[in-house]
Amino acid sequence: MRSTQTSVTTAATLLVEADNVNRQIYIHSLSNTTVYLGGSTVTTSNGFVLEKDDGHLALTLPIGETLYAVVATGTETVSVLLPNE
Repeated sequence: MRSTQTSVTTAATLLVEADNVNRQIYIHSLSNTTVYLGGSTVTTSNGFVLEKDDGHLALTLPIGETLYAVVATGTETVSVLLPNE
């Protein structure tokens, strides 16, 4: 496994790049700002909500899919744990 931390802004920010295998990944927001997850067109209106109080989120990222995040204001640090490549 490897871990990354990404500063998410008000523009869609890439968290996980596409790969040629399915991957089980874990995501955690490090502060109290709501983070919205989705594809490259993610917004605060259409994104999947991740809040710090929710703990970590485990999900399977399918082959060829990317994961982006966005916040409504400011910047938020998001940690991602994913398999080694």
